[in-house]
Amino acid sequence: MNRIDRVTAILIQLQSRRIVKAQDIAERFGISLRTVYRDISTLCEAGVPILGEAGVGYSIMDGYRLPPVMFTKEEAMAFLTAEKLVDKLTDQSIRESYRSAMYKVRSVLKSAEKSLLEHMEQHIEIRQTSSPFLEETDNAFLSPILKSITEQRCLHVQYQAFGTEAPTQRIIEPIGIFFAYDHWHVIAFCRLRNDYRDFRVDRLLSVQPTTLPFSTEHPVLKEYLNKITAQRKLHTIVIEVDRDVLKYIDRQKFVYGFVEQIDRGAWVEMTFVSAWPDMFVRWFLLFAEKARILSPASLQEELRTRVTQLYHQIHPVSVESWKSF
Repeated sequence: MNRIDRVTAILIQLQSRRIVKAQDIAERFGISLRTVYRDISTLCEAGVPILGEAGVGYSIMDGYRLPPVMFTKEEAMAFLTAEKLVDKLTDQSIRESYRSAMYKVRSVLKSAEKSLLEHMEQHIEIRQTSSPFLEETDNAFLSPILKSITEQRCLHVQYQAFGTEAPTQRIIEPIGIFFAYDHWHVIAFCRLRNDYRDFRVDRLLSVQPTTLPFSTEHPVLKEYLNKITAQRKLHTIVIEVDRDVLKYIDRQKFVYGFVEQIDRGAWVEMTFVSAWPDMFVRWFLLFAEKARILSPASLQEELRTRVTQLYHQIHPVSVESWKSF
C-alpha cells in the first residue's frame, strides 16, 4: 500500500471508532509508531480536526465527515460474502438491519461493481445448518441479547439445559455472544447460579427484557474467554489412524484440538490438545476400529471401559470374562 492510500485508510479507521490507538494503526498496516505519528500529522496539516491524548488515542472532532467512500471490487465481494453469512447465521432482526445497511453500501458503488455483485450473487451460497435455532430465526433472540449488553439491563430467560426435563427461569446479565460448532452462545452472569454461564441460544425458549440494571461491572467477552481457556487443564492425546480414515475426520479433528500429524506409512500419528478427554473418547469411538490411542494410558483405560459397557448392553456377561479384554 502506498502512503496516500494508507493515509486515506487511516482517516477512514479514525472515523469508524470513537477512539483509535496509535498501536492499533501500526499493527493494522505493519508500520512503526513513528510512521503513524507522521501520517497523523499529514492529516492534521490537510485540515482534518484530529484530537490526540497521550496514553488514550486519537479521535476526530464531532461533525467532521469524509466524502462518500468508493469501494474496490474486492471490498464489494467481501460485503456480498458477509451478507450471505448474516442471512444464514443470524436472526430476523439482524438480517433486516444488515440488508438495510447493504442497500446503502450498494448505493455508493460504481456501475461496474453493482453489476459484479448482481452476477456473483448467484455463485456464493451458505448451506443452512441443522441447528433448530437457525431454522426458526423469527425468535430473534440475538437482537435483545445485544441490546441488553448495550443498555446494561438484565434479561429474563427461560432456558432448557442439556439433559434436563423442565426448563428453568433465569435472570441473566449478558456480556457477549459468540458462534461456535454450529450454534450461537451467550456468556452471561446468571443470578440463579451466582456465576457466569455459557447459554446456547437455541436452548433459550423465551427472552424478555427487564428494567433491572446489571449488578456489577463485567469483563469483556474476549477477556472472559481467554481466562476460561487459561484455567482449563489441557491434555495431550496421541493416536494412530489408518490413512484411509483421514478423509472422514479431516473437518472434525480441529474441533477436538488437532495440533499436528506425522506420516508413519500406512498409519498417521496425530496429536491433539484437549480440555475434554471424555468428549474426545466419544468422538474416537466413531472410527476406533481403524485407530488406536497411543497416550495417555488413562484415555486407553477410558476407551476400554466404554467399549466394555457397549458390549454388555448387547451381550450381558460377567465381569470376570472381561478381565483379559
